[in-house]
Amino acid sequence: MNDRIRDVYIVDAVRTPVGKYGGGLSRVRPDDLAAHVVRTLVDRSPELDPARIDDVFFGNANGAGEENRDVARMAVLLAGLPVSVPGTTVNRLCASGLEAVVQAARAVAVGDASVVLAGGVESMSRAPWVLPKPERAFPAGHQELYSTTLGWRMTNPRMPAEWTVPLGEGAELIADKYGIGRAAQDAFALDSHRKAARAWRDGLYDGEVVPVPGTDLSRDESIRDTTSPEALAALKPAFRPDGSVTAGNSSPLNDGAAALLLCDEEGLRATGREPLARIGAAAVTGIEPQLFGLGPVAAVRRALAKSGRGFAELATVELNEAFAAQALGCLAEWPELDPAVVNPRGGAIAIGHPLGASGARLAGSAAHQLAARGSGTGLVALCIGVGQGQALVLER
Repeated sequence: MNDRIRDVYIVDAVRTPVGKYGGGLSRVRPDDLAAHVVRTLVDRSPELDPARIDDVFFGNANGAGEENRDVARMAVLLAGLPVSVPGTTVNRLCASGLEAVVQAARAVAVGDASVVLAGGVESMSRAPWVLPKPERAFPAGHQELYSTTLGWRMTNPRMPAEWTVPLGEGAELIADKYGIGRAAQDAFALDSHRKAARAWRDGLYDGEVVPVPGTDLSRDESIRDTTSPEALAALKPAFRPDGSVTAGNSSPLNDGAAALLLCDEEGLRATGREPLARIGAAAVTGIEPQLFGLGPVAAVRRALAKSGRGFAELATVELNEAFAAQALGCLAEWPELDPAVVNPRGGAIAIGHPLGASGARLAGSAAHQLAARGSGTGLVALCIGVGQGQALVLER
């Protein structure tokens, strides 16, 4: 019986370039995207016997299409890992990839596993349309198809209407709550693109981004190097006629996958590698569904308190940018946090937000940043549709 909690290390982390909706990765199945990052991660640790992998945790927010029937297990098989390696798929919507990392780390920490893979995948381009079965046989009327790409569908009529507003309307509510105007949102979006473009030019993603075979995509496809305040200001509001949330200050629809290798000390020795970072405390919290964008606020404070850290100690923060208004609303609730450490290599408005993959992408990016610094504390946080927030602290 295990009588102690074990340290959990992030040994490596990789991701695909993030593709646009209908873009460079749209012809690649999500299970193949997942298999690619799994295979690459294993190949980058040649001293590790793949048969030593105790489990594979993968996040996915859809599950209705080609990633059905447990995409984690499918990725294991498609990647050519031993059939003895199991896999499980988890869904916490936009934080599914981070949930996979947290669950994997927990399994290692309590001694249920020594070596695990964790990650996430989403192909929003290939998300299917679904047709519910009719309540009665032989319906005479038309039947309605639902897109599973994003947001509420087949909503339970018992849900209060204010809970089930579109995600963009939720961002508008946060903009109203904090008085976040269009100019501030556009400036935040512009900064995201500029930081992401600079990070790519400086080679900061070279060690973690692994192009997908058979595609021509070598860089995140949604980054707009040449966008400007004027170009962003010319866009029309997307959710209210007089609103401030636009396509330009929101994250796009995307495709991609990411994966991390997690080990305890024994597993770390088996890899023969130096870890990027160590897993710290995690937290998840709930909030009113329409204010989902503020979900990280309480989750971050809880994770920091559990880790004994404060905002001033954070060397880097990877905060998912579902919307500029949402991110700015969270930052308004953390006045102690230095904005300069937030998303230093760009955020989801520029890089993209392939739902189930994003949490793993953020965790991997934070780990690589801490390794590049040599020491420090990092934080990963995401808002989650239907009103949740999740956060994870990393140490180096």
